[in-house]
Amino acid sequence: MGANAVLKARMQELGLTQEELAARMNTALADITGRPGDVSARTIRNLLNGTSCRPIGRTCAALERVFGCPVEDLGFSAPHTMHNPQEGPVRRRTFLTSATGTAAAAVPLVAQRRTVGMSDVARAAAGMNALVEADDRQGGHAELEKAAVQGRASVLELQQRNAGERVRRALYALAAEYTAMAAWSCIDARNLDQAQKYLNEASTYAGLSQDGPTEMRVWVNLSMLASQRRNWPESLAAAQAAQASQGARRDPFFDSLGRVRVALAYAGLGNRQGALRSLGSAQETLAKACERERPRWTAFYGQAELDHLAAIVHNRSGQPTHAEAMAHRALARIPPVFRRNRALATAQLALAQIHQRDAEQATATATGVFTIMDGDPLPGRTRTLIGDFHRDLFVLAPSTAFARDWADRMRNEWSRA
Repeated sequence: MGANAVLKARMQELGLTQEELAARMNTALADITGRPGDVSARTIRNLLNGTSCRPIGRTCAALERVFGCPVEDLGFSAPHTMHNPQEGPVRRRTFLTSATGTAAAAVPLVAQRRTVGMSDVARAAAGMNALVEADDRQGGHAELEKAAVQGRASVLELQQRNAGERVRRALYALAAEYTAMAAWSCIDARNLDQAQKYLNEASTYAGLSQDGPTEMRVWVNLSMLASQRRNWPESLAAAQAAQASQGARRDPFFDSLGRVRVALAYAGLGNRQGALRSLGSAQETLAKACERERPRWTAFYGQAELDHLAAIVHNRSGQPTHAEAMAHRALARIPPVFRRNRALATAQLALAQIHQRDAEQATATATGVFTIMDGDPLPGRTRTLIGDFHRDLFVLAPSTAFARDWADRMRNEWSRA
């Protein structure tokens, strides 16, 4: 006799503990026989350690109902009462009558919904990763939002099937991620009312998931949405919630991400001292973060993105020379694959230069935004920054040749949207 590695693997795949499997088997027996089952965690331990290698009929019936396969596929030998040459439905009725003394009035096994496991979660997560990569390249747009909503619908459909607690929480986390991606696409495209609706839904799924990084993502996006509306008090409150979240408490990486959002909100409120203090602590905590596996959506954040966000803090705080230095540092480090982020950092650099009244150099820098996006329409956030630059340029140097050339280029690029 030996341990049943097959059953153990199937339980791990479905995220089932011994207590959860016992409960599911009892539910299955109640469906099959009309009477409560008496399977306990001890029963499951005996099945796992090999003490019960040929379970009794009712136990086999419950196992088959829960896992949706013959007991032989779970590493067991079926009892003799199950070896009946009659065809499936007749065999099932004969077995259940002999095993329980009750005629089977339950739904046939083949009609049961397939049980969902972590492999299903992994497949659904692969689709999420593809959307993150698309966002890195192009930024938020309608097709990305649509794909994220479709991904969420697929995940919620999986939630309607049989699943263990671990799997169900993972599915809620994934539903929150897909919904947050739809929201983020709307934020980037400046469709802010729709983004708010998505984030309200994402916060519910994130809470049900009990997953720290997922909750962190929602709070960060809520802070970003509020900042796009220039609602700085709300942006600060959401950023502080992110900083106080479970994910931030457990991982300096997420702590840093929360702190830099606080710095951005303080800068918007005109609290330069608070902004610089939070920015410094964001740098300190990021330095403490070790390399470890994190969700794919976090790949954007690191020293390069922190430098980019520092440029925004300094621009908002009226420190253009510091903003220019941080933008240069960011652009030296942001990988080419993050095209949208490189375009945003370039726009911040142009704003820092125009605020120092270096209009011609700023115009040459701003033109680089279009080069980086390589013909793709600019996402809404980037268009807003370019619009800000355009207004500043024509206040400072409206009659110059480079300003007229810029205006022609801008009209051509705007027509792509």
